[in-house]
Amino acid sequence: MSDATNNGPVLSADGMPLKRSLAKALRREKLRALMLIAPLLIFVLVTFIAPIADMLFRSVENNIVEDTLPQTVVALKKWDSKSGSVPDEPVFTALAADLKVAVEAKTHTKLGSRLNYEMTGISSLLRKTGRRVDKWDLEKDAPFKEKFVDVDKDWADPEVWAVIKVFSSKYTSGYFLNAVDLQKTPSGIEPRDEDQRIYITLFMRTIFMSLTIMFSCILLGYPIAFLLANLRPKTSNLLLILVLLPFWTSLLVRTSAWKVLLQQQGVINDILVWIGLVDDGNRLIMINNQFGTIVAMTHILLPFMILPLYSVMQTIPVTYVRAAKSLGATNWTAFWRVYFPQSVPGIGAGCILVFILSIGYYITPELVGGTKGVFISNRIAYHISSSLNWGLGAALGAILLAAVLILYWAYDKIVGIDNVKLG
Repeated sequence: MSDATNNGPVLSADGMPLKRSLAKALRREKLRALMLIAPLLIFVLVTFIAPIADMLFRSVENNIVEDTLPQTVVALKKWDSKSGSVPDEPVFTALAADLKVAVEAKTHTKLGSRLNYEMTGISSLLRKTGRRVDKWDLEKDAPFKEKFVDVDKDWADPEVWAVIKVFSSKYTSGYFLNAVDLQKTPSGIEPRDEDQRIYITLFMRTIFMSLTIMFSCILLGYPIAFLLANLRPKTSNLLLILVLLPFWTSLLVRTSAWKVLLQQQGVINDILVWIGLVDDGNRLIMINNQFGTIVAMTHILLPFMILPLYSVMQTIPVTYVRAAKSLGATNWTAFWRVYFPQSVPGIGAGCILVFILSIGYYITPELVGGTKGVFISNRIAYHISSSLNWGLGAALGAILLAAVLILYWAYDKIVGIDNVKLG
C-alpha cells in the first residue's frame, strides 16, 4: 500500500473524504427529520405559542392614546400634572385638532373605552365632546379652552388630564397593577379601594380550591386505581370502563346533573330530609359556593388521577409485596415501605394533570360556584367577552400562567419531574 494511501484522508465510494460524507449524510437526516415534524411545529406555533405571545403583548400594549391624540400627548409633556391646574390653551387646541380627526375615523370611542377602565366617565365625556368638536372650525373658533369647559365641566378637572397623560405611553404596567389590586395614578402606584380589591382574593381562592380538588382526587383515586391494578384482568377491564364512562358524557350535562343533586330542593337534600338527618326548614346549602365547585370538579377530574395511577400500578410486581411479607412485614408495612414508593410517579403525574386542569377551569365553577366558588378564569372570561377589557384579561392570564410555571418549577425541585410517569 502506498504512503499516500496510508497518510491521506479516508475516502468514501464517491471519492469524497469520509468525514465530510458522514457530515453531509447527518445533515440530510436532520433535515428529513425536521421536515417530518414541521407540520406539528407549525401547528404548535400557530395554536399555542402565538396566542400566548399575543396575550403577553396585549397585557402591556397601550398605543391607542398616542395614536388617537398624537398632538395632545406631545403638548401634555410640558404640563405638570401635580400643579392642580388644567393645561393651557395650546393643549386644548391640540385636543380639538386630534378629536376632529378621531371623530372622522371613529376612533374616539375606542379611546374612551380604554381610558374608562382607569377613570369612570371618560368614555361618555369623549363621546359627548366628539359630537360638538365635529362642528367646530379649527381656524375660526379658537380659542378652545372655554369651549371644552362649556361642553362639559369635566374638562376643567385636572384629574381627567392627568389620566390622559399617565396613560399616553405606548406600553403600560397599569393592567398588571390592576390585576394585583393596585392602580397607576398621577401620584404613583396606589392600592385600589377596598371594595375593588378582588383579584388577589380570586387568585388565592383558585390556588386553594385547585389544591383541594387535587388532594380529593388523590384520596378517592388511589384506592380505585389500586383495586383496578390488583383485580383479575376481566373484572378490572369492566371497572375501567366505568371510570372512562364520564368521558362519553358532555361536561355540561355532568355539571348540570350536580346542580340537580346539590340544590336545596335537590335529590341529596330530599334524601337527607326523608331519612330524618336534616330538617326540611334547614336544608343544606351545597351549591353556589366552594363546596359545590369542589365536589363537581372532583368528580369531573377524578379519571385524570385514576388513569396515571392505574398505569403505574400495573407495572409494580406483586412479588415485591409478597417478598416483604415473607420477611415478616405486616400488610401495612409492606404497602407503605414497598408498594407506595413505587406508585409515587403515578401520583405525581395525576397531581400535575388535575391541578393544571382545575386551575384553568371555567364552565363548572360558572354553573355551580355562584359568587364564592368561581375561579380567576371566570373573571378572565368576563373581561374577554363582556367588559372587553382585553388588556386586564391578558394580564390576569399572564399572572396565572406565571403562577403555574412557578409551581411546576417548585414541584420539579421538591419531587423531580423525572420521577413523573404515565405508565
